[in-house]
Amino acid sequence: MRILPNVLALALLLPIPVAPAAAVPASVVSHLPAFADAYRETSVRMLATGCPYATWAAQGRRFLFFDPAGDGRAAEVFGDLATASRIAILVPGVDTTLADFDRGLGGIARRAPGVQGRTLYRQLSKRDRDVAVISWLGYDPPEGIGLAAATEGRARSGAALLTTFVQDVLRQRPGATVTLIGHSYGSLVVGLAAPRLPQVADVIALGSPGMGAAHATDLGGARVWSALAPHDWVRRIPQVRVLGLGLGKRPSSAGFGATALPTDGVAGHDYYLVEGSATLRAVSDIVLSGGPRHEGASRVY
Repeated sequence: MRILPNVLALALLLPIPVAPAAAVPASVVSHLPAFADAYRETSVRMLATGCPYATWAAQGRRFLFFDPAGDGRAAEVFGDLATASRIAILVPGVDTTLADFDRGLGGIARRAPGVQGRTLYRQLSKRDRDVAVISWLGYDPPEGIGLAAATEGRARSGAALLTTFVQDVLRQRPGATVTLIGHSYGSLVVGLAAPRLPQVADVIALGSPGMGAAHATDLGGARVWSALAPHDWVRRIPQVRVLGLGLGKRPSSAGFGATALPTDGVAGHDYYLVEGSATLRAVSDIVLSGGPRHEGASRVY
């Protein structure tokens, strides 16, 4: 996510109407078929679309949905979703497109939802094979530093889609524990979806500019966790909310009620789920056992 520190303040002075949320393709809204059927259908579609997506399918990668139209949408699964008792769902932020799903924005792999999901699953599976991770690009994130990135419009559409998606997954895995993980603007999507998902046990915000709530209790009954590294530029975004502009209070702010996660080894905004970071280890602890086991992860904002 790339938002200049003063964009919200400037936006409040500009008489520019906020663009409506993007239309959602019917193929994304429709309910998920059985996981095995979804993998098969998306594989056929990816092979027909051509490279690089045909290569992904040929490699045996599994996707619950795939739509190359516009900026594109996809949800990749790591692990055995059909048997997993713990499921983590990653939601990316601004500027994420299908073209960057695997290579990362600007060709930087650590920004790629596919890479982040694979890294988290690798960390989890070292300790427990009964887990699955889904990298969910099921909405149309805002582009760049425009007004769309300073408002909740795209996030609200994304939250509705995420809510349906999670409910569909839980229909097939009713006993599973779900953890929602939002990075940057993706944490706003997660925050807006959480109150409608009482089945979700934990909500994690990484580098969050706001979650569409004034307090953690507004997000439903889930435990709320937040990581904001000292050098994350999100700290410079004004915490304002006026006339539909602004993303509200950061979950790392005093009084919000989220539990702070350690950020040792996190060099900036895109490093939370990089191999070796304290945040990645803490996120793994939450997914597997409902709480981090490391020092520095017990302070409540």
